[in-house]
Amino acid sequence: MATLVSTSQQQLGLLFDAVAAADQAIARCFAVRAEAVDRARRFSAAQAGSIPLSLQSRWSREELAQRELSSELAATLRIPERTAETLLAESQALAEHLPATRAALAEGRISYRHAQAIVQQSWSIPEEGLAAFEQALLPSAEHLTVAKLKHKARLLRERLHPETITARRARSITDRTSGVTPEYDGMATLFLTTGAELVQAIFHRATDLAASLQGPDETRTLTQVRTDVLSDLLIHGVTPTGVGTGVKATVQVTVPVLTLLGHSEEPGYLEGYGPIDPATARDLASKAPSFTRLLTHPETGVILSVGRDRYKTPKAMRRFLRLRDETCRFPGCNRPARGAELDHSHDWGLLGETAHDNLAHLCTLCRYRHKGHYSDVR
Repeated sequence: MATLVSTSQQQLGLLFDAVAAADQAIARCFAVRAEAVDRARRFSAAQAGSIPLSLQSRWSREELAQRELSSELAATLRIPERTAETLLAESQALAEHLPATRAALAEGRISYRHAQAIVQQSWSIPEEGLAAFEQALLPSAEHLTVAKLKHKARLLRERLHPETITARRARSITDRTSGVTPEYDGMATLFLTTGAELVQAIFHRATDLAASLQGPDETRTLTQVRTDVLSDLLIHGVTPTGVGTGVKATVQVTVPVLTLLGHSEEPGYLEGYGPIDPATARDLASKAPSFTRLLTHPETGVILSVGRDRYKTPKAMRRFLRLRDETCRFPGCNRPARGAELDHSHDWGLLGETAHDNLAHLCTLCRYRHKGHYSDVR
């Protein structure tokens, strides 16, 4: 029996050795990619001086080169442009400022996620302090999880940073943000990134309100009640008299007619998210103050028409195109369509038509890039 167990353990050990070897190979490939990305950056920067500028150009040649580089990288790797910009910055940091981290990645001693943790914490450290930061942190990267490495990096960064946290906070607060991440099964995550004291205050306030609503007959958990409290506050708003209905949230939802009538269980479609369950779609439709008729193919559901064809895009067509596009249509750009503008792919001045297959939403930056530094907004 002891021999069998020992053999089994040896076999499992060999399998884990194979897993570790594969992980090291992946890390080495990430190092190769980082080097290739930075070579592309250096080449683009060297060629920037030859970029022709129009009289209407708002950007310098260097800015145009950077934007074209990030958009091409995003399209090549099928990633959002902001992700491509981050990849360019990470690759440059590894190539120019963190040689030991780059070497550890190339040798497969750390993963790319570990390298990212070091890089991202190093960005706000002055160049003269980078070597000490890397030397103190890198040995831990070989045995710590990414989460623990990030925690250690934050603590080390505070000790080595020559600037006070007060001054850095004043700059960082300008980058506060919020957004939505779609999840599975009709769910989504709302995130908010702002001052730590504000986030803590929001969370504790919601927790206190949730706790005050719990009683012997309450079947929901504290987490569920807290989530419902936050949802109610954000949707219904706050008035001078307290929680009320002074502010109403609005959503755009597309519901197939048969689903609306209860004769089909085909999902509805929530703008900016995707498919939602029929019951939720019907509930939202029951509260809608008005409807917009969309003509669709009876089998495929493809929208065929929303109004007349003319020089200016009809209101109904603009609404349809916003629902169709959801985001800016430039490859890799995920800016919402509601904040973008419609643009003729084939210019109206060059006999292009104001038709659904010749119109697409482009955000300001992408439209400027797409149209050769001028716009054709309709």
